[in-house]
Amino acid sequence: MLVLKIEKQLRNLGLNSYEAKIWTALLSRGTSTTTELSDMSNVPRSRSYDVLESLEKKGFVVVKIGKPIKYIAVPPKEALENTKKHTQERAEEEAKKLSDFKNTKVIDKLTTLHAKGAKLTGPTDSSGSLRGRHNLYNHIEYMIKKAKKYVLISTTQKELVVLAEQFKDLFKKLKKKNVKIKILTQTNNLTKKQADDVKQSAEMEHTDNRARFCIVDGKEIIFMVMDDNEVHPTYDVGIWVNTPFFASALENLFELAWKNMKPASEVVKR
Repeated sequence: MLVLKIEKQLRNLGLNSYEAKIWTALLSRGTSTTTELSDMSNVPRSRSYDVLESLEKKGFVVVKIGKPIKYIAVPPKEALENTKKHTQERAEEEAKKLSDFKNTKVIDKLTTLHAKGAKLTGPTDSSGSLRGRHNLYNHIEYMIKKAKKYVLISTTQKELVVLAEQFKDLFKKLKKKNVKIKILTQTNNLTKKQADDVKQSAEMEHTDNRARFCIVDGKEIIFMVMDDNEVHPTYDVGIWVNTPFFASALENLFELAWKNMKPASEVVKR
């Protein structure tokens, strides 16, 4: 039973079922042949050669010189570091491909195509839903980057920690462009560090309201429909609307609340 649990967890490291079975078998022997490992792990011998070759490439086994060919198990901690290194290398390669693709003529053509489609889009089409906190924050970042005049953010104490870390450099860039940023959130000693990080670029005031939304230039808005304390990040949901009518209406409520709030610096105990 324990072996089955271990094999299941090893799949999180990128090992398939056969690879997990053979590697755990090899760990218990230290050194072994393909035939021995096949018998111990119940992996077909015809597949064992390919599996061991794959494990070697991934940094989980080492081939012992001599005949018959034997394999030596790489210590688990070293194998984990090898996996981490390979994952980072693959990620860097993929990121480079995407960066290179960004500078190709294909992107220019796709951008032109999108611009033509946008002209045909009516107000009722300029809205949509986003699922997953990662996607929500990525879309908020995309919106904020386009800001010309101001950004209004209402967020929770928990969310402020993430937004301050993810957007602090972007906030600095916007300030240099004279884009005004206002943030309403719950402020206390726990959020003091985040408040200090963004106070050079944004105004921040305290509120007990846990509303979560972002308005950009009175035109575009995204608001989250759930309490981030009560929903898993994977199931968080937001609604994006690109319409001045709704954005300006919510903006008026934001500004009304802003006038009655205390600056974060007065709430947080120094």
